[in-house]
Amino acid sequence: MKTQVYFVLGPTASGKSKFALSLAKKLSGEIINADSMQIYSELSILTARPTINDQKKIKHHLYGFVKGDVRFNVQKWCEEASKKINYLVDKNITPILVGGTGLYINSLINGMISIPSVPEKVKIESDKMISNIGKDNFFNLVKELDIDAMHNISPNDIQRIRRIWEVNFFTKKKFSYWIQNENKKLINLTNYKILLFLPQRNENYKRVDQRTHFMIKDGAIEEVKNLLKLNYNNSLPIMKAHGVSEIQSYLNNEVSIEECISKIQQVTRNYVKRQHTWWR
Repeated sequence: MKTQVYFVLGPTASGKSKFALSLAKKLSGEIINADSMQIYSELSILTARPTINDQKKIKHHLYGFVKGDVRFNVQKWCEEASKKINYLVDKNITPILVGGTGLYINSLINGMISIPSVPEKVKIESDKMISNIGKDNFFNLVKELDIDAMHNISPNDIQRIRRIWEVNFFTKKKFSYWIQNENKKLINLTNYKILLFLPQRNENYKRVDQRTHFMIKDGAIEEVKNLLKLNYNNSLPIMKAHGVSEIQSYLNNEVSIEECISKIQQVTRNYVKRQHTWWR
């Protein structure tokens, strides 16, 4: 692969998108989304998707192209991203991947573990179980099922914990069994550069807090109101986007707007903390 591929990576609200636009202008490149929530069409404000104005300046790919009732996953993203990279490289256009979803990037560069696809009913089952027994008990349960797979996984990393349980439940084999398999690569990336944004964590938190106010001002509440009208199952990834459940609580008159904003800021800061740890 002659054309160099750029990865502009880092936590939420670290300045990646702004830098990527400048880089794309300089290199005559195009931007590919590597954020697991910015793929969904129904959420643009709450996921801080690039503005229409930015997308007019530089061509963007894989933003808002999936409906929220689709359970998109890392394999599907890797397939789509690989196609876009190859398409741009063939035209001698520099691909610039931008995002903070570490699993996406790791899987694209290093390949994916070949695990059977888990059906929707199993994912709904895991969601019910977490609701019934709580996150802490679920964490302990999965740890007992597969202690090897749970090594170094935080109790807050509920998506990875769910994945381990779901694979175990559906395949009747431990997740740690499957990860012994050789990784499957969808693209052979040989010429790439990673530009990692890791601002001071407290500075990152301030940006998150400020951006939450901007999102509310820009119409995030109306956006969630429209999403809720679609009656999507609560186990779907789009319903787990930061701010959705908090704004839902506000719309249900369970919390004030100030409490709603504060909760969104807190859950996003918690996520940023995990992202910092992961990228380091």
